[in-house]
Amino acid sequence: MRELHSNKIKMVNKIKIYKNFKILRKHQNAMILIGNFDGLHLGHQRLFKEAKKYKKKYNSKIGVVTFDPIPKMYFDKSITNYRLSNLNQKSRYFSDYKVDFLINKKFDKKFSKISCHNFIKNILCKKLRADYIFVSNNFRFGNKREGDVNLLKRFQKKYNYKLINPKPLYKKNKIISSTLIRKLIENGNLKIANKLLSRNWSIEGVVEKGRMMGRKIGFPTCNINIKNYVIPKVGVYAVDVYIEKNRKKIKGIANIGYRPTFNQKKLLLEVNLFKFSGNLYNKNLTINFTKFIRGETKFKNIDALKKQINKDIKVAKR
Repeated sequence: MRELHSNKIKMVNKIKIYKNFKILRKHQNAMILIGNFDGLHLGHQRLFKEAKKYKKKYNSKIGVVTFDPIPKMYFDKSITNYRLSNLNQKSRYFSDYKVDFLINKKFDKKFSKISCHNFIKNILCKKLRADYIFVSNNFRFGNKREGDVNLLKRFQKKYNYKLINPKPLYKKNKIISSTLIRKLIENGNLKIANKLLSRNWSIEGVVEKGRMMGRKIGFPTCNINIKNYVIPKVGVYAVDVYIEKNRKKIKGIANIGYRPTFNQKKLLLEVNLFKFSGNLYNKNLTINFTKFIRGETKFKNIDALKKQINKDIKVAKR
């Protein structure tokens, strides 16, 4: 079989990324992990650690199949802020687990109509020729989500693959999931969310030009559009910031909210960097949220706001 070059391939964090299932021959007969893997939390990590063991044992390659948009966002258009991580972040996390390639499949009407049996037969077996398939316990697939783990188990012998399905990971009698972590972030329980992620939750975004209100009151900020990330509890956070590909950490403070003191209505993430000067417009920043400091408050006047910001900065620096 000749290698297929019709699919445009790009490299992100040293991982080859495909947009469809027409993969190169060298990536066939691999271990395939399927899921959204949003945030790549401790539960997901168990799956990836297991795949690493198999990779070493059988000298095989690891491939990941994920979907864009997340199916839940596709079926419910009212869900706009949902993601824990974007594609670039996910590929960076995948590289830590020695993933060789990623299929980031566009989830659209045509793909959603594929039957669960055709997904196994035509995609997993004919196109990917998967030797091992790794999925979590709640994995569903195919038209109307008719396929599940039991169906994949039933067809193992027929299509000559082996299913790996580790038990879910629990924390205080709750299954660790992306849904649980979203709720924690939305409620301001950042400390627990970060533990379940095994890293600080972060947002990537480009610095946009704003109204320069922060500069006018003596606290210049970078304005970041959070796009389709989950919206954390509005308020003030201690953050660590990385500028584009420079991995040097810069400490700072961030406010996410509606700036009620200025009677604003648009949600905005504003970041003030400590011990930094320079033009960051159009630069890509990664903002790691390390601690929730306080909720958003409307102050009587600018002086009261400035006084509180100074207090917040002292907390963030500690």
